[in-house]
Amino acid sequence: MRLFFGLAIYRLLLPLLFLAAFPGWIVKMLRRGGFGTRLGERVALYATPLQDEPRGAIHLHAVSVGEAMLALKLIREWRISAPEQPFVLATGTATGHAVATTAQLTNVRVTYVPLDFPGMVRRYLRHFAPTQIILIEGEAWPNLLVACRRHKLPVSLVNARLSPRSAARYRRFAAWVRPVFGMLDALAIQDPEDTAIWQHLGVAADKIHVTGSLKIDPGSGQPPTRRPDFQALLDAVAGPGPARPVILAASTHAGEEPWIASAIRDAVPDALILIAPRHAERRAQVKADLERSGFKVVLRSTLQQANAADGSHGTYENQEGHGRPTHGSSADLTNPSAASLVIDTTGELRDWTAHADVVIIGKSFLATGGQNPCEAILADKPVIFGPHMENFEPLASRLLAAKAIFLALDQDGLISAIRRALDPAAARAATARASELLMRHHGATRRIVSLLMQA
Repeated sequence: MRLFFGLAIYRLLLPLLFLAAFPGWIVKMLRRGGFGTRLGERVALYATPLQDEPRGAIHLHAVSVGEAMLALKLIREWRISAPEQPFVLATGTATGHAVATTAQLTNVRVTYVPLDFPGMVRRYLRHFAPTQIILIEGEAWPNLLVACRRHKLPVSLVNARLSPRSAARYRRFAAWVRPVFGMLDALAIQDPEDTAIWQHLGVAADKIHVTGSLKIDPGSGQPPTRRPDFQALLDAVAGPGPARPVILAASTHAGEEPWIASAIRDAVPDALILIAPRHAERRAQVKADLERSGFKVVLRSTLQQANAADGSHGTYENQEGHGRPTHGSSADLTNPSAASLVIDTTGELRDWTAHADVVIIGKSFLATGGQNPCEAILADKPVIFGPHMENFEPLASRLLAAKAIFLALDQDGLISAIRRALDPAAARAATARASELLMRHHGATRRIVSLLMQA
């Protein structure tokens, strides 16, 4: 009965919420280039004929970039046991769609998650006829779950996590969300401590499986790897002379770029600064902000395009896809205390971490939530983050307690942390402790795949 009334209220409010969010969504799609990516599929309108679709595939729903990366990780692991298994990867954002498409995995159809209106969900299920749906981290939409239950279609939520804020909110409305979460067929959680809250929210004990973190698990794939084409780009920006420390600010958000870059400049005047914004479409604003702070900015995309056009310096791509340095002066790009390279591309951050001497985690200083430190840890790089890593608890607290990262509470603290992280002995000690913490989640990807293959 509570599910019936809850759905009735939800379905009355959903159109109003959609109309309120629609203008902001349009702006985001314009900024992120979403309008050339089969965006009609967001409302379950499909141009591809049914006979050309992978009907009967396994569907993974990954709302944003981070979740899309995790979905790709699961698919790659799954393919070890079932190389011919077809998948549909449904994303909720244009950047997530770009990440999934750029991966170019065979037998993977990339689409958009349909909006959670009953008619759109029904069209989506009729069009694809999935055999099971896997939700990455969250986004358990009520109408989707109800429709899947009617079709006897198993739905699993993997790498499930609740931030303290989300947990408090769900506890307050537990009576209303229990029927929704109770429709899940399997739940893979990261830590055993989370079992009680999920049971309180309506998931039966026999459906909860502690697998470890998909995000933290090193997995069976390659760790971050140094790439010749990336190194050639760095050489082009750095110019001739002694090697300079490379400091990467990873997944930064609005306002953080000049703030972090200024701290790097004050800490190590000859450092080569790499900035990787969380959203590549912010490139123009990032460039303008850095230039106002006195930095000479090179966009990774622009540099590569210029190199491809005239071969003057940096890299070019040969037929095998490997980059190599070309000859020519790069003095116009450099100033030891001002040069910075903005990584305005999607899906490359993992391997850029392998080229850094220190990695600073974005969204942890001037915003809340933080970003993923695991790729930098897997690359054996010393990590610095700020006071706001709420989205990565309890990992962040455990890293702090183990003295496995360098904490910076303000800009002066960041300057000090950069200098400490560049000390070889301090860096080795911190990276060793951080790697040990991550290894506790080793095998999580395989455990999740084994669980899902039984669905």
